[in-house]
Amino acid sequence: MIPTDRPHLTFAAASHPGEARQNNEDRYRVASYLTERGKRPALLALVADGIGGHQAGEVASQIAVDETFRRLEASDGSNPRSQLQEAIVAAGRAISQTASSEPHLHGMGSTIAVAWIIDQQLFTTHVGDSRLYLLRDGQLRQISLDHTWVQEAISHGILTPAEAVDHPNAHVLHRHLGGDRDAEPDFRLRLAPLESDERAEANQGLRMRRGDQVLLCSDGLTDMVSDTEIQGALTNNPPAEAVEQLVALARARGGFDNITVVAIAVPGKRRRPHGCLGATVRLSTAVVLLLALVAVGLAAAYGLGYWPWARQPEVGATAGSAATPAAPASSAVGPEATHAVPAPADAAQPPLLSATPTPLPTQTPVG
Repeated sequence: MIPTDRPHLTFAAASHPGEARQNNEDRYRVASYLTERGKRPALLALVADGIGGHQAGEVASQIAVDETFRRLEASDGSNPRSQLQEAIVAAGRAISQTASSEPHLHGMGSTIAVAWIIDQQLFTTHVGDSRLYLLRDGQLRQISLDHTWVQEAISHGILTPAEAVDHPNAHVLHRHLGGDRDAEPDFRLRLAPLESDERAEANQGLRMRRGDQVLLCSDGLTDMVSDTEIQGALTNNPPAEAVEQLVALARARGGFDNITVVAIAVPGKRRRPHGCLGATVRLSTAVVLLLALVAVGLAAAYGLGYWPWARQPEVGATAGSAATPAAPASSAVGPEATHAVPAPADAAQPPLLSATPTPLPTQTPVG
């Protein structure tokens, strides 16, 4: 893939160590590309949460990010699922090899959640309990499935979701990157609670719609903030403000773990604000009413015999008088101004109308 600094989607991301830990073992990265074939725009986002402590966790999560990106950047995006599979397995092996070669890193591992949006198609994979969400039509869906002991217990009916919240085994992972076995990336993209695994995997390549949002996060967010609150933040804010709000909320509630959030949005149709539309309607209505009042007033004046533009008789004019109009003053507009020529004194002038309604007298010639 070809790196580009002009992403086709809007995104924002933030990571914070929280209020109880000094080190931040979370890592994330978001980057935009063009595919080599067809030059299709692509956005790649990843969140990894390190396991191991004593700086080992942050080493593992950094390897997860670096190796996954290195593999996918070298791909052409023609077979996203297969290429994601290879990248995640390679990242798990790199963590295992590093842990084996350096004794102080023994036992380290990492979760991972990946969203790869090629043009308008969404491809995801995850390992561990870092999550992926999809906000569509105002409804938030968790499209990943936690690889934890409590999630397995919920799936088998041993625990209810409410009972799992504060369970002692809430963070016991069944899958992660690193260890003696290759990682098993999960390609289920769940759009409905009772969806079968086969149907969920078939959702890969989901076509994104205008206004859709994808959120990736570590468990430092979901331990402190409910899905309803995540939905509200994404619905009411652009990505940057939503991310800031969610991190602040998790911190305010204790921030017992590292907190990492990535939000991606498909631009929606631009809508005119309701306030502007209402103001325009009100102004147009006022103008129409004003014009109507002016028309009514003019009609009334005309009916009463008063017409402002009719020529009024001059005061003191008599029936036999004939006035010679004065020559108009010259008008100067720039260097090409012209001057009016006065009429000859002996030119015959038209008679004025009488100021009274009596019949006009015989015109008297001017001597």
